Amino acid sequence: MTAVTWRVAVDPGLCMGSGMCAALAPDLFRLEGSHAEAVREETAEDERALDAADSCPALAIVVRDGERTVGPRP
Repeated sequence: MTAVTWRVAVDPGLCMGSGMCAALAPDLFRLEGSHAEAVREETAEDERALDAADSCPALAIVVRDGERTVGPRP
């Protein structure tokens, strides 16, 4: 059985450093200077990663399952 792994990325060119993602999931995101970054590039499937992507005011967070983008949700 294979564990599901998502790839989480924050585009520093879009990120405005609101901190929403770090507040929602501090073990997945952190603020570094004027923008956020993922604590680690890969994570187990985690609804909080999707919530952070959905809540990002700059739409700077992308969550992927392989080639498929799963977050932000439409």
